[in-house]
Amino acid sequence: MQEEVNQKVVSLSIRTGKLTANVLAKAMKMFLDAQKNKSHQYARGKQSLKQLMEQNAGATNIEVDESNIKSFDRVARKYHIDYAVKKDKTMEPPKYFVFFKSRDQDAMTMAFKEFVASNNRKKERPSFKQVLKKFRDRSMSMDKNREREKTRQKDRGQSL
Repeated sequence: MQEEVNQKVVSLSIRTGKLTANVLAKAMKMFLDAQKNKSHQYARGKQSLKQLMEQNAGATNIEVDESNIKSFDRVARKYHIDYAVKKDKTMEPPKYFVFFKSRDQDAMTMAFKEFVASNNRKKERPSFKQVLKKFRDRSMSMDKNREREKTRQKDRGQSL
């Protein structure tokens, strides 16, 4: 019985001069109305497959081999796409299925093209360690070629 009561507790704060039954009733009514309206709002962006299917918009999917599917989230948010990612563990290496609403198909193709292009650019870019090693070798060769000045002159900067 105690657990049931703990699960159904709602905290409601009201700023008022004098707390009366009418004020409390109005506040509770406003809260319940807000809860009713909230249930009709759909989730946006990344969501579970069940949530996506509940929106009754029809879903299509794209099969993806990429292991860095998490970086797709930024591109999908840019195009305002509602999608769900499902991992197929039966295959080796695992494949990912990106489910999205049928009406978002044009936006999804644009987002997916941008995602693939950005991944290709990242792969073509040389790694930071390679660039660092190249510049370190170049600086070492410059140090070897540099000669020290053997004659020094004492000049204190004073002239008469």
